Amino acid sequence: MLLSFSGHNIISPALAGSCSSRIGTLASEIAQVLSLAASLFAIRNVIKAESTMFPWMLRAWWICGFLLSASSASLSTYLRTTHPGKKLELPDYVNFLSLSLSSFLFGISIHGKTGIATATATFSSDMKEPLLPAEGQSKQRTRSPYGDATLLQLVTFSWLNPLFSVGIKKPLEQDDIPDVAFAECLDRETERQQSSDNTDDAGGSSSSPSIYRAIFLLVRRKAAINAFFAMASATASYVGPYLINDFVDFLSRKKERSLTSGYLIALGFLCAKIVETVTQRQWIFGARQLGLRLRAALTTRIYAKGLVLSARSRQGHTSGEIINYMSVDVNRITDFIWYVNTVWMLPIQISLAIYILRTNLGAPGSLAALAATLLVMSCNVPLTRMQKSYQTKIMEAKDGRMKATSEVLRNMKTIKLQSWDSQFLGKLKCLREVERSWLWKSLRLTAITAFIFWGSPAFISTITFGACLMMGVPLTAGRVLSALATFRMLQDPIFNLPDLLSVIAQAKVSADRITSYLQEEEVQQDAVEYVPPGGDERFDVEIESGKFSWTPELVSSRSSSNVTLDGIDLRVKRGMRVAVCGTVGSGKSSLLSCILGEIHKLSGTVKVRGTKAYVPQCPWILTGSIRDNILFGKAYESERYERTVQACAMVKDFELFSCGDLTEIGERGINMSGGQKQRIQIARAVYQDADIYLLDDPFSAVDAHTGTHLFQDCLMGILRDKTIIYVTHQVEFLPAADVIVVMQNGKIAQTGKFDELMKQNVGFEALVGAHSQALELVHAVESSTQQTTSLLVADQEENSDPSRTSKPCQQQQRDPVGGSIGKEVYWSYLTAVKGGVLVPFIVLAQSSFQVLQIASNYWMAWACPPTSDSNEPAVGLGMDTILLVYTLLAAGSALCVLVRAILVTTVGLSTAEKLFTDMLHSVIRAPMQFFDSTPTGRILNRASTDQSVLDLEIGQRLGWCAFSIIQILGTIAVMSQVAWEQYYTPTARELARLSGIQLTPILHHFSESLAGAATIRAFGHGERFITGNLGLVDNYSRPWFHNVSAMEWLSFRLNVLSNFVFAFSLVLLVTLPEGIINPSIAGLAVTYGINLNVLQASVIWNICNAENKMISVERVLQYTNIKSEAPLVIEDRRPPPNWPSIGTICFKNLQIRYAEHLPSVLKNISCTFPGKRKIGVVGRTGSGKSTLTQAIFRMVEAREGSIIIDDIDISKIGLDDLRSRLSIIPQDPTMFEGTVRGNLDPLCQYTDFDVWEVFSTILLSHH
Repeated sequence: MLLSFSGHNIISPALAGSCSSRIGTLASEIAQVLSLAASLFAIRNVIKAESTMFPWMLRAWWICGFLLSASSASLSTYLRTTHPGKKLELPDYVNFLSLSLSSFLFGISIHGKTGIATATATFSSDMKEPLLPAEGQSKQRTRSPYGDATLLQLVTFSWLNPLFSVGIKKPLEQDDIPDVAFAECLDRETERQQSSDNTDDAGGSSSSPSIYRAIFLLVRRKAAINAFFAMASATASYVGPYLINDFVDFLSRKKERSLTSGYLIALGFLCAKIVETVTQRQWIFGARQLGLRLRAALTTRIYAKGLVLSARSRQGHTSGEIINYMSVDVNRITDFIWYVNTVWMLPIQISLAIYILRTNLGAPGSLAALAATLLVMSCNVPLTRMQKSYQTKIMEAKDGRMKATSEVLRNMKTIKLQSWDSQFLGKLKCLREVERSWLWKSLRLTAITAFIFWGSPAFISTITFGACLMMGVPLTAGRVLSALATFRMLQDPIFNLPDLLSVIAQAKVSADRITSYLQEEEVQQDAVEYVPPGGDERFDVEIESGKFSWTPELVSSRSSSNVTLDGIDLRVKRGMRVAVCGTVGSGKSSLLSCILGEIHKLSGTVKVRGTKAYVPQCPWILTGSIRDNILFGKAYESERYERTVQACAMVKDFELFSCGDLTEIGERGINMSGGQKQRIQIARAVYQDADIYLLDDPFSAVDAHTGTHLFQDCLMGILRDKTIIYVTHQVEFLPAADVIVVMQNGKIAQTGKFDELMKQNVGFEALVGAHSQALELVHAVESSTQQTTSLLVADQEENSDPSRTSKPCQQQQRDPVGGSIGKEVYWSYLTAVKGGVLVPFIVLAQSSFQVLQIASNYWMAWACPPTSDSNEPAVGLGMDTILLVYTLLAAGSALCVLVRAILVTTVGLSTAEKLFTDMLHSVIRAPMQFFDSTPTGRILNRASTDQSVLDLEIGQRLGWCAFSIIQILGTIAVMSQVAWEQYYTPTARELARLSGIQLTPILHHFSESLAGAATIRAFGHGERFITGNLGLVDNYSRPWFHNVSAMEWLSFRLNVLSNFVFAFSLVLLVTLPEGIINPSIAGLAVTYGINLNVLQASVIWNICNAENKMISVERVLQYTNIKSEAPLVIEDRRPPPNWPSIGTICFKNLQIRYAEHLPSVLKNISCTFPGKRKIGVVGRTGSGKSTLTQAIFRMVEAREGSIIIDDIDISKIGLDDLRSRLSIIPQDPTMFEGTVRGNLDPLCQYTDFDVWEVFSTILLSHH
């Protein structure tokens, strides 16, 4: 039915044209009215429907109807405006009304449906459960109204109104934000991405993943629709400049032209602006949606790749670098999506501008404008090349800084214990200085580019008017103003061109970096042949003629020096316990790695039957509760869980924890002892109920009693029927093994039972003998110090307090949420460099630019003759003089732009550098409690994403905010204040803040996953972690999606308001009698009024966007005021150079607690450690041994009491004087990237002889 009514709108104009009689014309008009009424009724029902999909034939019919209606209306407008004697008739009005309805139906035909989601789609069933849900996260979340919005709600963005209603009442929280719409669901985008990858693989076009093709396949459909809106917006924006000449001519000839033609011109302005507003908002919003989808897909691919990187690839990409890929590089690629339509739109916009200039100024003016435009654009070629080079250097420098920052944060405890704070701080500063130098070059080039293109309209107009003057083309006010309006419209794409080129360069560099990362070598997929369990096969693990290497690229056919394992033949029967022993570096851990498939297989076969569980040598703990770490994705079964906990000796620990097994443990388990972390990961493996258990030195971090318990109750008890391969240095656990494998120099030297190997009198006996000798030395020391040791144990038992273990219940520090950006944040940013003395000069330069720009345009409008009938200029000057004055004013405005750009670049980068330095000092000097309660990802997020905003965006954003205000104040004297900004800002601010907060869990989760990638692969939980990453990315996407939607909500309303204000002004100018207003000045007002909607929206948008970006400043400032440790040096209390000379340590009523709200960990410790003696501190795991050590180094300050070393109270001296005089071997091994010597002597204080002497002492010289 709707099809027939719509068709009548097309047929009836043809009938009207063919009927010459009065009855036929009247019948046609009546038919059009009836068709119009029926269409209104049908459209009303369509708007009310939800998610209605229309057939393609009906959509094609509507498109044809729109084209015919547009042609008919354009023809009527042209005839009425070019023939003053003709008046508007009833069919003309009906044509315009029909065009409005046809435009509406045209929008539906392009979109295809009234809503986004189908009525049967359910988000909850399609979204996967996050791995690490936020604390207090609601399981029942509201679905976004966007998915069920009607067409009218989509056009006006009114589907956001419920969210604004909540945001105006209270600060938004994560649970207040609806889920993203069905079409934006992350796993759908991942499926699309995977399907495109499969297409790549099937095509066989390349052996490596093509990120460019994958991006194209992901965005092509939405991008095509988006391109139409961009094209329509660009075309509609040039209607205004085209009509200005006619409007000025109408104002100059009011007596000769009908009033109706003036109203038609005003109507043309209004219709064009409405079409521009609707299509522009849909275009920008669509680009943001594409960016969201692309961000999700790229983040997921980067994360998934990180889980399968080989060991060699991991050495080339640290966590800091990959976090840069996820944050900075992905941001740059998604920013390019916003600009992508500008690439192909630029020639079209230039063509439209040349056509308008050709119409008004003839061939000379248009050709001169084209030549000047091409000349300006040609300047981009060398600038783009330089910018691309700078961007590559910037990213390399940023990677180096982030790599070092990540390493420092990861090893902060060791750095503080060794008193290396200042040295590593200096290293980070040097890396930042390299980055800053490239940033300065890039921003300086951006300032030069801004000068060229801000001055381009004045340059082009000067060349154009000069050509017209030389060729004798008369310059009337109407033609000049039309040309100036065209140049102003052309200024936008030309001005965006440097940004576009910069974005293209940045996106290309980032895409190449991500492509290079995605092409890195993965874990060898065919290294292990997995055979289903069962059958007649008796062997769970089989290795035949195995040859393996960690560095396969260095292995040659002639040399085997880089072969890690060679000639490996091993068969492990089902249910066997196999012990692997050998000296340090003999290949024990590598043997387990070849079973896991982690090490590259050069030759041979490896077969594994059944599921695996792996306990690495270094404990890997996830942030979360102890129970979550043990369950590791498995369902909770109370009986099985209790047996696991008892077998792993964790019952007493749970009793001491105030929250039991629900205790939250910090990042990497840093608030637990090494033994507790080791037992947690053993319990994780036991609970998995796997077929094969691979344990890499599982007893090294626990005391002898606990180790015995683990061996008896765990390996010999709950796992007695499982296949177990365990690496150990404890000889006492070897006799119980069914088979002992002795490793030597990467080969299996011996295999057999304990008694058999002892009788062979080869390497194994020597290994056991060395262990026995070591035990004899220990017993000798114990007997000589037995009395002292007993006293110490008694003191410890007397003073220990079980409640100390309330420490693990600590909660992580969270980013503050809620409230507006305080004035002190803006003030701190503006005054960070030289007290803000340069800021007034920036404002002055921009104000001068605006004044001179308006003055140049005003001069041309006032000086040129209003019509072609008047040949003499209004000021009695020659056209060459008029043009000279215009050129001088334009050159002055361009010079002001250059000054402004240089000042903004200087102030912005200097401020970013100052804030970075302050944050770096504050973080490095923060106490260990800060690092215990703050995830590394949160700090890296500030050092990476937020710092990038400070380096490259915030200065420009604040500048644009000020520039937009000055520009619109120069355009109109008084601008109406609307309540929309106040209604919009609270919600948008909180959405932007939540976006920044939700990015941290993604980076933190990724950092943890990279550290435990081998464990994740061993357990076969890669898909579960990828699913968890999808959930975290979706949590970030929710506030981000609604934030960009809120921006479009505001912009649409401001644009519509400006359009009607502009239309009312035009109607007023048409209605006023002739002679009251100078037509030239009125035309100048219209020239500026064309951009009123853009400027007005720009003011509010820039203010709100600047506030959103200031959140990064606020987050950085938070970390510039962290409570610091005690001073490094106290000049008037420095100890003697030879302190401590004896080493006597005296504890007096020492009380330690980790936070003010927690009870004491150590209570009333009073004892003395004699100097020059070997003191043993014993106690069960978690009893406070490590805390006592940390107290000596003042890693945690004493609540009461004191520690005196050689008669000096350590609380009275500086930390550097204390820690530099002590030495410690930390419980957790720490390695820095670089050489072995660099790790041994990072400060380069010792000679080669000293270094080699230490190597010999620790038996590493032969390596």
